[in-house]
Amino acid sequence: MAPSTLLRLSALAALTSVASAASGDVNTAVTADGERIIAGYVPSIALAVVGIVLYGASTLALWVQWFRTGRKLYMLTLNISMACFTLGLVLRIVYHDNLASLGSYIAMYMFVLLSPCAFLAHNYLMLSRLSQAMGPDATSALFLPARRVGTIFIWSDVVTFLLQAGGGGLTASGNASSAKTGKTIALAGLIIQLVSYCLFTSLLIVFNINIRRRHPHLARPAQPFKLGSYRFWAKSRVYDWRPLAWVVMLSCVGVITRSVFRIVEYSEGYYGELATTEGYFYGLDALPLWLAMTLYVFFNPARFIEGAREQQQAANTQYALEAGGATVDRYATGGSDKAWQQHGLKTQG
Repeated sequence: MAPSTLLRLSALAALTSVASAASGDVNTAVTADGERIIAGYVPSIALAVVGIVLYGASTLALWVQWFRTGRKLYMLTLNISMACFTLGLVLRIVYHDNLASLGSYIAMYMFVLLSPCAFLAHNYLMLSRLSQAMGPDATSALFLPARRVGTIFIWSDVVTFLLQAGGGGLTASGNASSAKTGKTIALAGLIIQLVSYCLFTSLLIVFNINIRRRHPHLARPAQPFKLGSYRFWAKSRVYDWRPLAWVVMLSCVGVITRSVFRIVEYSEGYYGELATTEGYFYGLDALPLWLAMTLYVFFNPARFIEGAREQQQAANTQYALEAGGATVDRYATGGSDKAWQQHGLKTQG
């Protein structure tokens, strides 16, 4: 489904749920002692344990691979945020025994709500790093400067992060007026986040289309990926960028699903059906995100990005040798096929 279609559906859902928002702002859940259950429901320990096992296993695998594949800094965003989300699920168990504790609720809520912001940032970095590793022809396929892709979208994430954090804090304050303001602020943050991510998804799709149309030598790698011979736990470089690009696009589906769910949830009201029925959280938030980010366990980005970088360096050497030993650097001419042809150099096909 196109990002624009998802955006329209989320906006429509937000509008149609306004009528039920009033009842969704009333918390009727209380403990046996008559204390208010801040979350509006009692978290399931069983579901939390399942989530901890799944997220914990993926987090552990990502950290092991990080140490095995060169400790690339660009992977830390995902590794740390997965650990934080896992901690958020642990805190759901802690909150289960402290249903009226505002501190326990805020800690649980913040880790679960805000960790996914870093999942988005990881995808931004993947596109930026991959395109730069592939060389100037690849970066020219983006409609934004490759070096600024991460900066632009991460700053957008910072803004939405602050809006969601501030709104979430006000929502849990216990004051009706503050809670209403907090819901509006957090909802605005979620909508802006979805719009920003849809723009990023469009950039990713255009990147793939332009590579295939403009640069066939990149679209058809010399060493194409073969799933049958691929070993996800290996450390060797992979000299085909396409699987990683597809993984990033597939992960976008999970991220957008979660974003749409959160928007609809907030538009219903803080104590609406979606917010107080825990199954929706696991089915439309935790699970899609886990599937999206666990893809990187099986397709470790470092192997593809470093493989693309090595391939580009080898291509530069080959071009120089074919030029008769001339010490002309491809980047010095702008790195494009046309520029190299002007120097009498044969492009890789």
